[in-house]
Order: sequence, then structure tokens, then C-alpha cells
Amino acid sequence: MSAVHYESYTEARTHFKDLLDAAGEGRVATVRRDSGRAAVVDVDRLRHYLSLVCSAKAQAVAESGGWSIFIPGVPVAADGATFDEALSEMVDALREYAEDWQDRLRTAPNHKDHWGLVQLIALSDDQQLTDWLVGNGR
Repeated sequence: MSAVHYESYTEARTHFKDLLDAAGEGRVATVRRDSGRAAVVDVDRLRHYLSLVCSAKAQAVAESGGWSIFIPGVPVAADGATFDEALSEMVDALREYAEDWQDRLRTAPNHKDHWGLVQLIALSDDQQLTDWLVGNGR
């Protein structure tokens, strides 16, 4: 089977099952609307891919009887009395950042390139984000 492309959302709506089936199988599936095009992708495939290309490069630092975690180049950091607590706080901080990005930061020049990270955060559960932060998240 090959890629599926629908030239209007009406056509895509008529073939919605085929569109979702193609995405689920990993085939290219697109819908044109006016002058733009959207891709329909399987969430698990997209999340896995983003976990590979969005390297966390999280850094943890033990200091003052606790831990701090940050990702260079991303305005998110967290602290905790233990490493696990700092990780949990970091997951919460990433979720807050993703919400702020969706609401207002997505068009800011210093934030707009974090689209992939925000997608990864939104498509991951807390354990997946924790695994990604410590380098086990595939």
C-alpha cells in the first residue's frame, strides 16, 4: 500500500478510516486544507521518533544537600531534596512549559524551535518523560 493524500478535509472526512489506518501503519497520510497541508501520524510512532531526535541532555547537579536538574537551552529547571524528587519536579516543570508554549510562547523567537520538545512532552506520560530525562526514554 502507498501513501494517502486527500485534497480537502471533506475528502479526508469521507475516508477518515483509511486516513487513520494509513497513519497507524506508518504510511504517509496527509490532508490539504486551503493552502496548507497536515500530516496524520500514529502517536506512538511520533513519540518514539521525537524521543530519539529530542535529546534531553538533562544535567543533574548535587548541591546543598539536594539536587537540581536542567536542560541546557531550555528555560526549565527543577530542584528536589532527592534525585527522584528533582526528576518528578522536572516532569512537572516540563508540563508547565509545554502549556505555556501552547498558550503564548510558540511564536516567540527564542521558543518557537521547541515545537518537537513540546510535542514529546504532550505525547508522553510521566514515566516516559522521566525515562527520557535520564536517558532511557525510547
